[in-house]
Amino acid sequence: MIEFKIIKKSRKSNARLGLLKTAHGTVRTPSFVPVATQAVIKTLSADEVLKTKTQIVISNTFHLHLRPGENIVKSAGGIHQFSRLDMPIMTDSGGFQVFSLGFGMDTGVGKMLKYFPGEDGKESVRKNSKPKDLEITDKGVFFRSPLNGNRLFLDAKKSIKIQESLGADILFAFDECTSPLSDREYIRASLSRTHDWAKRCLKAKNGNRQAIFGIVQGSHFKDLREESAKFIDSLGFDGYGIGGDLGKSKKDMMNILKWTIPHLSEEKPRHLLGVGYLDDMEDIIKSGIDLFDCTVPTHYARRGSAFISEGKINLSRSIFLRDKKPLDKKCECIVCRIYTRSYICHLIRAKEITGLKLLTFHNLFFFNTFVENIRDKIKNGKL
Repeated sequence: MIEFKIIKKSRKSNARLGLLKTAHGTVRTPSFVPVATQAVIKTLSADEVLKTKTQIVISNTFHLHLRPGENIVKSAGGIHQFSRLDMPIMTDSGGFQVFSLGFGMDTGVGKMLKYFPGEDGKESVRKNSKPKDLEITDKGVFFRSPLNGNRLFLDAKKSIKIQESLGADILFAFDECTSPLSDREYIRASLSRTHDWAKRCLKAKNGNRQAIFGIVQGSHFKDLREESAKFIDSLGFDGYGIGGDLGKSKKDMMNILKWTIPHLSEEKPRHLLGVGYLDDMEDIIKSGIDLFDCTVPTHYARRGSAFISEGKINLSRSIFLRDKKPLDKKCECIVCRIYTRSYICHLIRAKEITGLKLLTFHNLFFFNTFVENIRDKIKNGKL
């Protein structure tokens, strides 16, 4: 079970400082949540993850079900013992894969849209639209395994049972993450499914050993977001995820938070799913978000990019081969204390795995320090 305590509320915004206590440690919120899809932060050992100031991670129910399977993880003592990640762990429900392996794959779009439906030949997802490679029904979703093409079924009950077997501290309710190309009729029908699945998830959950967060959906429609927030809040979840597509712009995302958060119980933690660019962090925290996950620091690291005080640099460029400065002279991570841009550039260009490890470590440390500084701003009355 979890315990969430708000220790300070900002007088300048809706930001707050909190302590999220779990069986595997306490998280100081607001907090960035790195993505450990396969129960690992790619390229890093469990000890190295701890040294990046990471407090909590989120793993993927769908992918861990495919391999190695939840029974393997359970027989090893659960996800903490299996991975040696000695920290709080969340598991998402598989709901994001309903989008990413469905309409997301079909149309090549992400959670936030950069163009309007119909542009670039991409049409709206309408009420009776169906994705090519999966089948969404009111009972659950039929997937095609990306590993071998086998057909598999996931519903609210099965998602919860998998997550319970994995043994995470915090589970998420099974939902449908919708496409930003969806029209109002589709979102209305999807919301009805997600709300029904939320009730089924609570019914399927066994005991109070693990916490469960309900997910608010409704796309960029104000009335549907408000309806969903009120409904999910009424069910008695331990916390909330704000999910689904987040509109066409950052402005839409902030509006969605403004519509949603006032209808959620203030004493429970709020998690924004799948958002965590540096430029977004202050704004989403000021809106009242406590936790947020994103693949940005690790994804960019594996493509040769480092986040630094001046912005972002691509270490695969030959210009850095003669650069003897650290990645960021203001950063206190071990990578910046020991290695030069020249050496890391050499590793990236030589396709050495160690280069990816060093950039991943630095980026996570940089992101976590960035949020740590925001917590200090709230503490000191500056945010």
